[in-house]
Amino acid sequence: MNHFIVLAVLLPLRTCYTTHSQQESIVFPVTYLNVSKELAFQRLLVEWDVGKSAHDAELAMLFEIQVRRIGETTTVWTEFHNVTLDKSGDPLHWMWDSDLPLECMSHSVRIRSKAEASKIWSEWSPWKTVLGLDTLNNSGPQIFPNEKIVEEGSDLTLCCIGRKGHIIEEFSLYPAPHVFNHTNSQIGLLTVKNVAHQAVPHITVYCRESCTEEECYDHAVLFVGKPPNIPNDFSCETQDMRTVTCTWSQGGDTYLYGSHSPKYTLSEEFSQNPIPCTVTCSEQCSCSWDIGQQRIYNITMTVENPLGKKTATDVFDVTHRIYPAAPFQLWEECRDTEITLYWKYQNKGFELFCQTEVVQPDGKVKLHNSSDSHLHYASITLSGLQPYTEYTARVHCAAAEHFWRWSEWSEAQTIRTMEAAPSGKLDIWREITQVQGGRNVTLFWKQAPGFRANGGSISYEVAWEKEEGASKLERMSFSSACNSTRISIDNHSYRVSIMAKNDVNYSLPSVLIIPRGTEKELSGSELQEEQINGTDDGIFISWDPRHMYDSYIIDWCNFPTLQPCDLQWKRFRPNTSSALINSAAFVPGVRYSFRIYGSVGNRVSLLKKKTGYLRELPPLFDPKVEKVELTFNAVTLSWDSYPTDESQSGFIRGYHVYVSPIQEVCSLQGSRKHVLPDNSVLCKYTIENPEEKRYTVEHLLSNTKYKLAVKAYTGGGETPIVNFIYIDTPFNSNMLYLLVLLVIVPSLVAAICHWKLNWVKDCCCPVIPSPNKSKVLSFKEFKIGSEKVLKVSDCIPDMLAVDNKAETQELHPWSQLSSAPTEAKTDHNSSWIYPSENEERAFTHTPTPQTHTWFENFAYSSHFADESCPYQIPETLETGKAEPSVVLYQPHYYFDISNEDAASTPGETPGRKTSLRYISQTDVHCLGRRL
Repeated sequence: MNHFIVLAVLLPLRTCYTTHSQQESIVFPVTYLNVSKELAFQRLLVEWDVGKSAHDAELAMLFEIQVRRIGETTTVWTEFHNVTLDKSGDPLHWMWDSDLPLECMSHSVRIRSKAEASKIWSEWSPWKTVLGLDTLNNSGPQIFPNEKIVEEGSDLTLCCIGRKGHIIEEFSLYPAPHVFNHTNSQIGLLTVKNVAHQAVPHITVYCRESCTEEECYDHAVLFVGKPPNIPNDFSCETQDMRTVTCTWSQGGDTYLYGSHSPKYTLSEEFSQNPIPCTVTCSEQCSCSWDIGQQRIYNITMTVENPLGKKTATDVFDVTHRIYPAAPFQLWEECRDTEITLYWKYQNKGFELFCQTEVVQPDGKVKLHNSSDSHLHYASITLSGLQPYTEYTARVHCAAAEHFWRWSEWSEAQTIRTMEAAPSGKLDIWREITQVQGGRNVTLFWKQAPGFRANGGSISYEVAWEKEEGASKLERMSFSSACNSTRISIDNHSYRVSIMAKNDVNYSLPSVLIIPRGTEKELSGSELQEEQINGTDDGIFISWDPRHMYDSYIIDWCNFPTLQPCDLQWKRFRPNTSSALINSAAFVPGVRYSFRIYGSVGNRVSLLKKKTGYLRELPPLFDPKVEKVELTFNAVTLSWDSYPTDESQSGFIRGYHVYVSPIQEVCSLQGSRKHVLPDNSVLCKYTIENPEEKRYTVEHLLSNTKYKLAVKAYTGGGETPIVNFIYIDTPFNSNMLYLLVLLVIVPSLVAAICHWKLNWVKDCCCPVIPSPNKSKVLSFKEFKIGSEKVLKVSDCIPDMLAVDNKAETQELHPWSQLSSAPTEAKTDHNSSWIYPSENEERAFTHTPTPQTHTWFENFAYSSHFADESCPYQIPETLETGKAEPSVVLYQPHYYFDISNEDAASTPGETPGRKTSLRYISQTDVHCLGRRL
């Protein structure tokens, strides 16, 4: 026995040793093979074995498995399968999912094996075949799968098996694209890639053989859907510690309905029991059941459809998942500033913490927390409320010890507080108008931002009395629809008060002092009104703040051209120095006037007056030229009645005067060019003073037509030029006078001169003899330098004229060299002497020194006292000089010119004051001689 045991032990050791050493040569062929199909999943199930010895050796085996379809020459699938055998001897299993329905074709499987350490494969097992429906004799074509749930986005292969001896002629589906293939004439294949869900609930597949009988057709229906999503927001809770309710969201649509829609099941993992509840789904799915004594749960929820399943879990303690029911039956107790709110709730043995939501009249929400609870109800007191005001309140609660979440809100309750006396003061203002014997004061009031009526009905009471001295207090009452009144007072100072009143009491009075004052003081006429500019947001106003005032007031009229003008006012704090005034009534082109007041002790003082536009527009109308003054080169235009006041749609900044000749382009001096839309050019003159309503255009042309226009302009520009005035400049009469002076008068003078030509010629242009034409030059030449010299002794003059006129001494520069020393004046007495040839010969030469009289005739010489003149006065010549000199002709005889007939000798001539002028004649015969 012991020996057997030893063998038993050694045998395995030996076997193991032998197996290990001979693994490369040991082969374990497949001894058993079976193939079946699972049509629901289009799956082949393969079962095989390699014999008991392989199991006993507990070898690690490698199996090669091949799958092929009958009728195809290639293998459609090859897979290597690793298995470590054990001694149990159980057969081996393998599964293969086919992309083609197994009904379409017969499939065959074969296997071979080897030990992992071996290099030698066993022989292939015989093919094991699972027959398809193609081997059967069907009554008509068949489509597989004939009803299938297809996951969206997957690929799908369909087949249609025809009857033996028939050919598949048409195989299609609607409404999806398809690819048609066929392996033989009897089987048709159709593959759809990336199947998508269409608008129709299903896809229909059609198959037709090559015949027209009813048995030649077949069809199938496919559904495209999605697997279920993981449930969202899955959680469980209780309201009363008796029932647990689990809720979750369904997730996205699976496109599968009816019997294919998702199915939900719940189970408890601790007890391993299913949850006995019915699932209901609308917006959310829920399931409820009684909890009994169990407090801690582990709930698993499973959702499943034909394409898959998903799960979600929730582990919880019931006492930590309390979701209270909503409070109900709310009621209240009201006062003027407080509300006490009560409500009931379902208290099942746990403490609640509640929250009250109060909606204010302005829409703001306030939350108030409370934990005050009684046996069957709870309450909260809301304070700090406004009198006679509606509030809306609602309540929700939660577990105080273990907060899970708030309950649903209770129904909202609308509550109004009680009435109280008006709070705050009215904002009041006044407008004072001076009248005969006193003043009319228009009082205005409105509810200030801090004022509250605090009641349903309200009225106003106005009271006034003199500020100084005893006077009767006068009162007037007005309804809530009134906001102004007019009172008449004298010129004394008055105290005015206005109060609001409701059914409870009066508000605090608003007081205003109407000071005594003249009309000038009331209107502030001594203040200069300043111009201001508006913006898109309003009209900006600024002022210089003063520390003495406790507030500032600005008033204006919304409709300045109407009566009443809708007076408005606004108050500002003492540290304010500017404001942007805007109103829905402000429109462009309307001038608004603003008055700025400082207020202290209920008294106001006018500080500034300002006026401006929201936006300036061009003037409403053009200046009307009332007077035109014309000259031949200028025109003066006047438009004195043109208004520049608040009736205009902007501040008149000045004027433009446009001028142009009708037929020409304007280019007047001192103007600027202005081009119209039609490209015509005007001359433009600018007047920058709006009060200067007269202008003179100069440098015009006479007798010319001009067109003119006068336009006013504002900060908003000016209107287009449409209308012109036309003028004709008159003819320039000065030009006529100039024409007379320059043309007619010279013509007349020329005519007279032509008529008296000879006389004028003798007077104005006497004939001057030309020496070159005189016969006197026919003598023999005697030259000094380049000059011809005529000796008087060689010439017998025809006539001599003796002129006693003293002025002749001034006319001839040589006369100053006369030897006569006297300068006494003599009366003008000219004598004409006609000597004869005989008389000349009677003259004898006297060589003794004598006083000489010179005969001059400038027509014969071109030199007058020239420094280079070769003629010298005889007295300046020195007689002792050896070199020759030229002595001018000295007359041998002197004529006594005291009378016309007598001649004097040289001895009688000294002392006589005479001057002689020699008058030459052109026809004089002279005899000359060489010196």
